[in-house]
Amino acid sequence: MKFLPYEPNQAWLLPPSVKDVLGAEHLCFFVHEVVERLDLRQFEEAYEEEGRRPYAPALMVKVWLYAYALQVTSSRRLEQRVREDLAFRYLAGGATPDHWTLNDFRTRHAEALRELFVQVLEVARALGMAKLGHVAIDSTRVRANASRRRMETAEQLRKRLEQTRRAIRRWQRQCDGADPNEEPGTEVKPSYAERLDQQLQETQQKLEKLDKMGVQQLSRTDLDSRFLRQADGFVLGYTADLAVSDDHLIVAQRTTQAVSDSASLLPMVDRVMETCGEWPARVSADSAFFSVENVVGLETRGIEGFVPDAHLTGELKKRRGPLSCAGDSPEHVRMRARLRSPAGRARYRRRQALVEPVIGVLKQQRGLRGFRLRGLRNVAVELALACTAFNLTRMWRRTARA
Repeated sequence: MKFLPYEPNQAWLLPPSVKDVLGAEHLCFFVHEVVERLDLRQFEEAYEEEGRRPYAPALMVKVWLYAYALQVTSSRRLEQRVREDLAFRYLAGGATPDHWTLNDFRTRHAEALRELFVQVLEVARALGMAKLGHVAIDSTRVRANASRRRMETAEQLRKRLEQTRRAIRRWQRQCDGADPNEEPGTEVKPSYAERLDQQLQETQQKLEKLDKMGVQQLSRTDLDSRFLRQADGFVLGYTADLAVSDDHLIVAQRTTQAVSDSASLLPMVDRVMETCGEWPARVSADSAFFSVENVVGLETRGIEGFVPDAHLTGELKKRRGPLSCAGDSPEHVRMRARLRSPAGRARYRRRQALVEPVIGVLKQQRGLRGFRLRGLRNVAVELALACTAFNLTRMWRRTARA
C-alpha cells in the first residue's frame, strides 16, 4: 500500500484516552487540575433543590476559563466548540450545554466569577509566583457593546418625559370620560397604561443617571458606558485597570467608568493588598496616575513609588530641562530625586516591560478590545475571566518549564 489507511466512516473516531491525542501537558488538563482545587461553594449555594438539575459549576467554570484562554468569548461560539473540540469535550465531560445556559451562568454568577480571580491568584502564590517586589499599574480603554450613534441627551430625555406624562393624562381623561355601556372593543387596554408607567420610570432613571454621572449624553443600549479619551480619539466603553507583578502575573484588576487615571492609583494599590494580603514593595505607573495625594498615599503605606509628574516625564525623555522643586511637598521632592537617580530610571523603565505587554496580549490575542456583555456589573465579569485565564496560562507555562 502506498498510503496509510483512510476510513472516515469507521465506528470509532475518538481515542480511549484524551491524553493520547492532546498530550499530558496540555492546557486543558492544567485548567482541570486547578479548578478542582478551588472552592466553588458560592456557585453551588446559588441553586435550589427544586427544579431541573443544572450542570455542575465545576464544568461551567472550566469551560469558560479555557474559552477565555483561547479568545472564545461568545457563548454561541463556545457551544460549538464544546461539541466539536476535543479539549472542550474533555472539560465538559461529554456534556453539551447550549449557549443560553452558558451565557446565563456567566451573568448569573458575576460575584462568584470575580472571586475566582483571587482564588487562582492564591494558587499562583503557593507556586512561588506573583511576587510583589515591583508592581506596575496601568489602564486601558475597552470598547462597549454599544453604538456611538444611539445616544440620548438630557434634553431629549426631558422631552420624552413630558410626552409620556401627556400621554398618561390623555389616558386618564379617556378613562374618566368613558361610557360604561360602550362596546368592549373601545376600552383602553390596561397593558397600555403599564407600558406608559414603565416608560416613565425608565426615562426618569436615565435622567437621574445622567445627573449622577455628570455627563451630557447616555447610550441607549449600554447605560453604564461612557465616552473615554484614548490615543486615537474617543471610545464609548469602560476603563480597565491592571496591576502586574514582576513575573508578569496580574495581581489586581477592576473595571470602572473613570475618565482619568489619577484617582485609580491608590484604589489599585489597595486592591493588591486585598488580593495578595500584603503591600507591594515598589509601585510604578506613568504620569497619568500622578497626583500629590497619590505620592503621599504611597509613602503612608510604606511603598516606594515611581510615578513621575508630566514635567518630570519630559525630563526623563530628554524633552525638557530640570525643574526646580521649590514649593513642592517633601514627598514630591523625594519622588523626583528617586526617579532622577540611575536606579530609579531603570526601575521606571521596567514598568513598560511589565504591564504593557500584558495589556497587549489581552487586547490582541484574547479579544479584549471590546466587551460582549452590557452594564458595568457584566463587563467586570468579562475582565475578571480574561485576567484569570491569563494567569492560568502563565502558571501553566511556568509549571511546564519546571
